[in-house]
Amino acid sequence: MDPAPGPRLEQLTAGPLADPTGDTWPFERAQLQLDYGEWLRRQRRINDAKPLLVTALETFRRLGAAPWTRRTESELRACGVTVQAPQGAPGALDDLTAQQREIVILAGHGLTNGEIADRLFLSPRTVASHLYRSYPKLGIAGRRQLRDIIDQRITPRAGR
Repeated sequence: MDPAPGPRLEQLTAGPLADPTGDTWPFERAQLQLDYGEWLRRQRRINDAKPLLVTALETFRRLGAAPWTRRTESELRACGVTVQAPQGAPGALDDLTAQQREIVILAGHGLTNGEIADRLFLSPRTVASHLYRSYPKLGIAGRRQLRDIIDQRITPRAGR
């Protein structure tokens, strides 16, 4: 393998991304954008990576490619971008297990890990683990965003 693939990789990638006929294959183009965006981020060129990753994410969401969407969201979070679930998407809480959903709702209402653990007869570390695994599924980066998701997803259902 070439010890310095940077300039060569950029030449090989720039052509297909600039070619308008690439729109004929949106999934493949989005894959290329994701791969190139990942490479740029790893080269610490985060500002160059973000637009490619955002465009790839939009395409994957439009095509309903869930695994690719999650991978792209993860890459964007690594770039420091907060990824929100699309407004028209079905509830993100539906992707959680029943226990994760209950923990997320309690945490969204302001309970600490210790308080949640006492209520559910779990250890605080188990609660923390469930929250940690839930964040990527919800498309958030931290606990402070849980309240917004709970308000957005739960409250309208309670009004029915």
